[in-house]
Amino acid sequence: MATQKQQKEFIEKIAPLIREEAKKRGYLVASPIIAQAICESGWGLSTLASKYHNYFGLKCGSSWKGASVNMATKEEYTAGTLTSIRDNFRAYSDIKAGVAGYFDFIQYSRYANLKTASTPREYLERIKADGYATSSTYVNTNMNIVTNYNLTVYDNFTAAAVVTPTPAPAATTDNSKYKAGKNYVTTVNLYVRKAPNGAKKTLKELTADGRKHAYADKQGKAILKKNTTITCNRAELETNGDIWLQIPSGWICAKQGKETYIK
Repeated sequence: MATQKQQKEFIEKIAPLIREEAKKRGYLVASPIIAQAICESGWGLSTLASKYHNYFGLKCGSSWKGASVNMATKEEYTAGTLTSIRDNFRAYSDIKAGVAGYFDFIQYSRYANLKTASTPREYLERIKADGYATSSTYVNTNMNIVTNYNLTVYDNFTAAAVVTPTPAPAATTDNSKYKAGKNYVTTVNLYVRKAPNGAKKTLKELTADGRKHAYADKQGKAILKKNTTITCNRAELETNGDIWLQIPSGWICAKQGKETYIK
C-alpha cells in the first residue's frame, strides 16, 4: 500500500494529464479514469506502471504495433476466483504517452458509450459492462477511490487549475497491514462471499484447499474455520471503514467497525 505522501504525489502527477486529455477528447468526467489509474497501477508503483508507463493494465491485442512486455497477471473470469495468466501488455515512453494511450485504447467501438457518461459511476458501470475488466468489484472499488480521494474536483473542466484535494477520512491506510501475497490467520469463523459484503458462497464453490479448512452451515453456505491461514490477493477498504480481503476462495471480512477478524 502506498504511503499518503506517495498517494498525493501520484495524484498530482497523473490527474492533470488525465483531466486535460479527457477534456480534449470530449469526455464528460475525469475522476473515474484517475481512479482507474490508481487502482490498476497500485498508485504508480507496479512494475508495469513505474517501468513501462502503462498505468491502466492495457493489453496489446491484435491491433497494437508498439512496444510491449510480457508479464504475469490475474483475471477474475469467475466471481471470487482469480486465475493466474501471462499476457502481453502495451509499453509507453513516459507518463504522458501512457495517459494518451488509455484514451487511444477506448476509441474501440465497444467503448463509444463512455463519451456520454456524465457521472463517475455511470462511466465505471459502462466500461465494466463493455468488457474492460473482469473483476466483479471493479465498479465499487474505483468508486471508493473517487469518493475517498475527492477526485470529482477534476471533473470541473472549466476551472483554470485544480488543487490536489485532501483525502477524505475514509481514505486512511487502515488496510495497509494487509498486503497482497502475504499470509494472515483468521481469529473467528468467517463466511466466504462472492464480493465484499456480497452473497455467501457454498462449500462446493470454494477451491479444493479452501474446502479443507471450511464447513457448511445448514443452508450449505461456506464458513472458513477459525485459525485458518489465508493468503491475501487484495485488500479493499470500504467507504464505511470495513476491510475485506480477497483470497483464492472468495472474499472474507478482515475488519468491521472496531472488530478485527484477521491477524
